[in-house]
Amino acid sequence: MKTPPLFLLIATLGFLPLEANDTVSAPTAQTNQATTADIESLRQKAEQGDAESQLKLGFCYRNGIGVQKDEEQAVAWYRKSADQGNAHAQFNLGMCYRNGNGVTKDMEQAASWFRKSADQGDANAQILLGFCYVKGTGVVQDYEQAASWYRKSADQGQAEAQFNLGTLYQNGRGVPKDDQQAVSWYRKSADQGDTSAQLKLGFCYEYGNGVARDDEQALSWYRKAADQGDAKAQFCVGVAYQEGKGVPKNDEQAVWWFRKSADQGNASAQFNLGFSYENGRGVPKDLEQAESWFRKAADQGNAAAKMELEKLSSNQASRIDIEALRKRADQGDAESEYKVGMAYRFGNGVPIDKVQAVTWFRKAADQGDAKAQFHLGFSYDYGEGIPKDAVQAVSWFRKSAEQGNADAQCILGACYFQGDGIPKDNGQAASWYRKAADQGNANAQGLLGVLFIQGAGVPKDEGQAAFWTRKAADQGNAIAQCSLGLFYIQGIGVPKDEGQAAFWFRKSADQGDAKAQQELGLCYEYGLGVQKDEQEAILLYRKSADQGNAKAKYELEKLLPAPPKSSSTPIQPISTNYFKTNGS
Repeated sequence: MKTPPLFLLIATLGFLPLEANDTVSAPTAQTNQATTADIESLRQKAEQGDAESQLKLGFCYRNGIGVQKDEEQAVAWYRKSADQGNAHAQFNLGMCYRNGNGVTKDMEQAASWFRKSADQGDANAQILLGFCYVKGTGVVQDYEQAASWYRKSADQGQAEAQFNLGTLYQNGRGVPKDDQQAVSWYRKSADQGDTSAQLKLGFCYEYGNGVARDDEQALSWYRKAADQGDAKAQFCVGVAYQEGKGVPKNDEQAVWWFRKSADQGNASAQFNLGFSYENGRGVPKDLEQAESWFRKAADQGNAAAKMELEKLSSNQASRIDIEALRKRADQGDAESEYKVGMAYRFGNGVPIDKVQAVTWFRKAADQGDAKAQFHLGFSYDYGEGIPKDAVQAVSWFRKSAEQGNADAQCILGACYFQGDGIPKDNGQAASWYRKAADQGNANAQGLLGVLFIQGAGVPKDEGQAAFWTRKAADQGNAIAQCSLGLFYIQGIGVPKDEGQAAFWFRKSADQGDAKAQQELGLCYEYGLGVQKDEQEAILLYRKSADQGNAKAKYELEKLLPAPPKSSSTPIQPISTNYFKTNGS
């Protein structure tokens, strides 16, 4: 359920125009004005028991039109009208109980008044009563009842009820799962201009959920929502131009749409805009602008943006006078010592020299620089420029982690989980993963999800596993995206949903994840969440097999000579193939 649009809120809070033969000028939402004579005439009718006037007087008190705003008085007049059976007053009274306006917040009372109004056919009450049943607020959670009330409202043309009903069909909640029905309802809502429905319909066309895949149609619906200012849709239009999906490739147009979305705070768009500036795609190359946009995205927890910022930082030395940097380092400036170490590690402005890198990292680390401590630990962990020493690695990771460095916290958790340089301790692993995850570290979020699914160091909790895995997936972590797809296939911590499974497999597969390519191939081979398409399955299996995935190779060999005989295939276990970050 989404928040109703502003015009609907204005209407449902109580304003109804007076009939033409009424002698009182109606207070209007446009003017928010009413004369004293208007109010007194309205009050006189209300006190004589006219339900419509009681409703309107309540609205005046609720919004301070012609009278001092008084929510308790609004409730009193709404109640008088509602007790006479006025459906709009019943709805408004339910809203007051729902939001705690003029009365103590009480969801049971809210649901009760919504039902009275809904039973009289009020479409807005019907959609909110459906929402109560979805959330179990004021009533026992019941998706079938939710679907029933959404349908009543949707059949009256309420766009958001149509969208919500489509969502229930897509997820198979309260109704049999039916992607085609979902698309039908999304379309009804989208045709009325609902941006969420337009965006959802775009997804359906892009990924072939309930309709044949059609990039041009996907773009058309994304654009409708984007033109209304929907940030996610603007990002999707930008991607379409960047990748040439449904439209000729045009980097300038991609940047234009990414900027519109990024300006609204969409982290994915901010990352893509930063990438465009970093590589001079659609805009002149500008590393300062790239860094600015990467930072905006990283501040929202975007893991890819954090990596790009780290890369830009490591490349900083190549863009400045390395001798000037070394001079400051020789004077004991810890930040400069760290940057000289990074320059030697990656060969930025100087030849690669891992031994020199370790020397400078140690100088900065001894002064307490958390980034240098992390990279010194990494050098010990991998034996770069110094003999490999897992115990020393853990020591330096801990120093950095205790200063709040999320990458160090994550890798320290991995050391505890693997028993690498320290006795294995799943509880400590979970503790350090959570510290990093709470800072938005996508690797840690994914790994914490693995612990919850295994019950290692934390109580086994599929809901928490899905929660943390989704956080990592939303940041673009390909392994988490693949795991989330598996959760949806198997109904682990989330309702079973083959369409969502295919959606997340595709996101991961598009990043080159071999496991996701294989799983998405299975979806296309058997029509799980997408329209059956053996050629697409073969393409995906081949991509995965080329990366050495044995299961994909088997499926590919099975498909090429003849169609498969079985329509079922075992689901693979959830991937736990997370790796330590190298911090570069």
